[in-house]
Amino acid sequence: MKEIVIISGKGGTGKTSIAASFAALAAGTAVMADCDVDAADLHLILRPDVRNRAPFISGRTAVIRQDNCIRCGGCLSYCRFGAIRHDNKGAGEATFTIDPVACEGCGVCVRFCPVQAIDFPEQVCGEWFVSDTRFGPMVHARLGVAAENSGRLVTLVRTEAKKIARERTARYLLVDGSPGIGCPVIASLTAADQALIVTEPTVSGDHDLRRVAQLTRRLGVPAAVCVNKWDISPAATDAIRVFAQSNGMTFAGTVRYDKAVTRAQQAEQTVTEYGADGAAMDIRNVWDAVVTAACGRQTGDV
Repeated sequence: MKEIVIISGKGGTGKTSIAASFAALAAGTAVMADCDVDAADLHLILRPDVRNRAPFISGRTAVIRQDNCIRCGGCLSYCRFGAIRHDNKGAGEATFTIDPVACEGCGVCVRFCPVQAIDFPEQVCGEWFVSDTRFGPMVHARLGVAAENSGRLVTLVRTEAKKIARERTARYLLVDGSPGIGCPVIASLTAADQALIVTEPTVSGDHDLRRVAQLTRRLGVPAAVCVNKWDISPAATDAIRVFAQSNGMTFAGTVRYDKAVTRAQQAEQTVTEYGADGAAMDIRNVWDAVVTAACGRQTGDV
């Protein structure tokens, strides 16, 4: 099994559209994982039928038991995150509560409450799902509003997807990663067989490509580069090609600007399902280059 992770240095480069098309091209031989848990959207195209769902429990939030609180204000003095709220009455009379959004779950107030009147329960931060799609199994998740620990949720999604892929002896595990270089991206990339960095021929696209390329090198993950909407700036595309090849990355190809991509999204289809020409043909060529790179064979320039 080859694990291929599709990432991007910035949002809006077309990463998920390409990942969904890869799922269509590998239909019946792949398991999909949507690891962009902060803003998951692969399900909008793949339309999964949820088979199993489970809560994602991570972190803790302090809660004051009013019946046991002696209103001393100790928690207010210890909290460094402004999470303690009170009604401005004097000591021994004020009512103290904890804002669950502001609480960082550090547990200091719990540790130093003189009467142990503060509970510290685990929190349900979201849900994760195992689903069936028209292309094969998919593991995905939904993180709660203002919830944290997205890196841990990514690891959970990826682990479950690997388990299913091994059970089914799938040829590929296709991971739709997060944009950027933060914790969710690191959790998506670590120990993968191949990364595909989707970028665009703009100043911000080139800048963020360089950052995420540095991350793949640091993690020791082989990377390929694809330029989406290359024809809006052929000169910038050539510069990205030179950068990729001079830094030991496979240049997997380019995808033209094509209004069929938008029409495919409106039809809830992948680009390669919607048509055979234009961007669809480009994505097929990129897929061939990525598979060749992932399987360790010699890859020429595309």
